Amino acid sequence: MLDDADTTDIHPLFAGAPQGTEFRKLRKRLVRETRAAIDDYAMVRPGDRWLVCLSGGKDSYTLLAILHELQWRGLLPVDLLACNLDQGQPNFPATVLPEFLKARGVPHRIEYKDTYSIVKEKVPAGRTYCALCSRLRRGNLYRIAREEGCSAVVLGHHRDDMLETFFMNLFHGGRLATMPPKLLNEDGDLTVLRPLAYVAEADCDRFSRAMNYPIIPCDLCGSQEGLQRVQVKRMLDEWEARTPGRRQVMFRSLMNVRPSHLLDTELFDFSAIFPPEQGDSADLPPILRDLAGEH
Repeated sequence: MLDDADTTDIHPLFAGAPQGTEFRKLRKRLVRETRAAIDDYAMVRPGDRWLVCLSGGKDSYTLLAILHELQWRGLLPVDLLACNLDQGQPNFPATVLPEFLKARGVPHRIEYKDTYSIVKEKVPAGRTYCALCSRLRRGNLYRIAREEGCSAVVLGHHRDDMLETFFMNLFHGGRLATMPPKLLNEDGDLTVLRPLAYVAEADCDRFSRAMNYPIIPCDLCGSQEGLQRVQVKRMLDEWEARTPGRRQVMFRSLMNVRPSHLLDTELFDFSAIFPPEQGDSADLPPILRDLAGEH
């Protein structure tokens, strides 16, 4: 079993891992939760090739390490190709990720595409860059996946990203939706996978810090403090501080949806809900029909 394996026989991405009990528990939890999401949402088709997107943040480092550990143990029968898209942000440390990946023998592709200049040109002053930047990044990643013969684009979004997206859609989009763990793209030729769907952001942070991975900050483009996601994150942090475990309870609700107790007529046929007319027991369940016949 993976959890009982000799820690001296590990993927190079785990080289130098702390030997303490707390880190071992953290690593086991990350592996267990990632395996669970992969299985629950049927992400694996043996023999496929995955493009694992690496931004240099704590989440993508965690994703890369756990997926390679699973592959190393024979528990993930797919080919993995790490990919970083250098979008031309000012002060981006272009050598960090290539050196990191090469030193650990991780197959990778580094792509340079100056989408930052496009975003700066198109987005008015004072507006946030994230939406357009994300669309341009996704389009380029799809292109790279096709060029590399990959069937899936794998992203490092975790449980908290999904929960925050749910509340952003609720508060600002007027819909109940979040990031799905598995999605078919519009062209129908690629799946988008999020194997960290069950993983807490705090665990990604603890793991990447313990491994001393070279984190590249997410503020290279001058991210604004007033972003909607930042506001939602602060709200969730406050709730979690008052009631520890609140995030996990709310996340579980995304997997326990009752369409009949919402208001979407496309998901549930409310027109069919009527009690049987008096004296008509044909549509009653058998036990109630029997009882009706007794009177």
